[in-house]
Order: sequence, then structure tokens, then C-alpha cells
Amino acid sequence: MEKFIKTNGVELCAETFGDPADAPILLVGNTMLTWHDDLCARLAALRRFVVRYDLRDTGRSAAADPEAPEYTLRDLVADAAGVLDAFDLTSAHVVGFGVGGWIAQLLALDHPARVASLTLIATRPTAPGPSDSDLPGHAPELMAHFMDRPKIDWTDRASAVAFMLENARHLSGPAFDEAEARENIERVYDRTPAVPDPGKAHRANQMATVFAALDSGPRWRERLGGVTAPTLVIHGEDDPFFPPGNGRALAAEIPAAELITLPGTGNELPRRTWDTIVPAILRHTS
Repeated sequence: MEKFIKTNGVELCAETFGDPADAPILLVGNTMLTWHDDLCARLAALRRFVVRYDLRDTGRSAAADPEAPEYTLRDLVADAAGVLDAFDLTSAHVVGFGVGGWIAQLLALDHPARVASLTLIATRPTAPGPSDSDLPGHAPELMAHFMDRPKIDWTDRASAVAFMLENARHLSGPAFDEAEARENIERVYDRTPAVPDPGKAHRANQMATVFAALDSGPRWRERLGGVTAPTLVIHGEDDPFFPPGNGRALAAEIPAAELITLPGTGNELPRRTWDTIVPAILRHTS
């Protein structure tokens, strides 16, 4: 059941799976639906109390102007700590995917007592913008696709879903499951409040805009050696958005981190990877 919580001056939408007496896992993605219901249920069935939530400007959480957000990346980190507080969790095993991986890294660095273990999936050790010279940047073909964006009427569900589906195709590995991706995208679109202006991005697809405009504050890559939480890094071998050199850098720079690579996988969490991801998270959080 979804729950609205107030923290850090905003209202966020969160949801839990499992028994609160079990080991807690905080899942941080773009929206709570970054983490499929069935994936959360599998973790809960293995004696984990799973908490997922919508970041600001996604899903049913607080909305602002995505082109000029009045908050920073550190505010999103404080939001994550506030979600733990809302469920009376002094700490949790934190799992971050993509941009949620930045939040997870900073939570582990700035609030180490709140992070029992850290799992970083499909992310990198630097903020939005140009990557460090030793890190592989976004694939040129992917960026060409994003820069050649057609005009979308976001009130037209079919057009919006088709656009987001094509984005998902470009972010995926070679084994793209269109039916699975479409189902996920339709759920994200349908549970997200509509926008009155059809020319403005729907909240279901605006996180790229938000993070491009977000104040990320000081760099943190140079601090990764100070991460004290046991860390697991999971990265797709065919990730075009954060190519695998980014995952290797995280695993090399965080003390004693473990690296698992996912063959044929891009910047995604398709169902076919769960038989690897779920047991890995289970071991890591035991």
C-alpha cells in the first residue's frame, strides 16, 4: 500500500513490501516503479522488508518545475534519510539504480550510520555532466538519439508511451524485451499525474531534465575511499548510458567492493536479470 510521508519540507510517496521485523532494504531509483512489484515481492519473500519511493518530481511525489528545480542533489539525499525516518528505520541496506546510485553513494558518505550495506546498480561515481577523462561517457549513438527528440504531446498516451519505449530500447542491451518494457512504461505513465501543458514533459519522463538542471554540489568521487558500508556493484556489460568502465571504477575505488557484471544488459533491470540480482542482494544483505 502506498503511503504519503512528509520529510525535508516536501511530500513523498512510498510503498513497502514484507514484514517490518525483517532486514530493511531501501530501493532508490527514479520512481518506485524502477523496482518492479514482482522484484520487490521476491525480496520480501526472502525475509527482507522492502521500501521503495518516488523521488521528487516523479510518480506521486512533490512536483516542481523540472527545468529549474528549487532543490539540490543533497536535498534528495536528505529525502532518502527522511524516508528511513518515516518508517522508524535507524539504518537500512541501500540499493541505488542509475541516478539513484548517486543518492545512495552520498547517503553512505554523509550519513554512514544509516547505511548497513550499499548496492550500486548501473551508475557512476560522478554527478551529471561531462564524465571524468578516465571514465567512459554516454555512447554517442545514444546521445544522438536523445538530442534528436521529436515534439511529443504528453497528453496523448499512445504517443508518449511510444516515445518512452524508443528511449528504453536505446538504453537496453541487445536482448530488448519490448513487451516487458511497454508494460513497465505504461504503468509509470498511468500512475503519474498529468500535466496541463501538452508541450511540457510528462512527469513520467522528466528526470533527465531535472538532473541536467540540478545543483549537484561538491564532487564525491575522491571521497569513495571513505565508504565504510560493505559495497556491491552490479553493472550491465552493454550499458550505453553509463558504460561498464564506470562500474569498474566504483568497485576499484570503494574499499573491498564486489563487482558483478550482467551480460547482454544495458541501463535496465529486466526480469531475466533477477535470478542474478536477487540472490546477490540476498547474500550481500545477510
